[in-house]
Amino acid sequence: MSADVLTKQTYLPDNDADQLGTVLSFLDAHVARSGDRPEPRYMLVGAGEGDTVTVPEEVHRALHQVVEALRAGKAVTVAPHSMTLTTQQAADLLGVSRPTVVRLIDQGQLASETPGVRRRLLKLADVLAFREARRRQQLEALAVTSVDITDEDDPESVRESLRAARKAVAARRRTRVATTG
Repeated sequence: MSADVLTKQTYLPDNDADQLGTVLSFLDAHVARSGDRPEPRYMLVGAGEGDTVTVPEEVHRALHQVVEALRAGKAVTVAPHSMTLTTQQAADLLGVSRPTVVRLIDQGQLASETPGVRRRLLKLADVLAFREARRRQQLEALAVTSVDITDEDDPESVRESLRAARKAVAARRRTRVATTG
């Protein structure tokens, strides 16, 4: 394995959207057809006759996501991660401070291992699961506290709706503090 494989790489879209569209159509069609068979298979085909290799499903999903992003004109960064993270790496991945990660570990919200006296390691899968759960909670909180407002609404009723939303947020915050404190 070359050292280039283990470094972070960013790929920029080129101007050939037709070629990316062909690749994306092929990937989409393959997924649609896979319902016929008990187990979908993904393969890469080389130049030689019979030169094929089976591609794992996770590689197929990554390829699909990369092609979709490039076709949409977005740059794609591929950044390999270790299966274990330090508290700082976990903080960077979650978009929080390292002390926040340590507090989450101390509160039992994030699992960690302590191989030495002070050093803590977290499993990448645990951090990603925590991030996904946190995103779901945030979306639920937004849904609970959202208020539909139209131009025809009475300003006083809008004010009352916003007060109720603020109260719901405050109650949710108090509940969360009480359960973690």
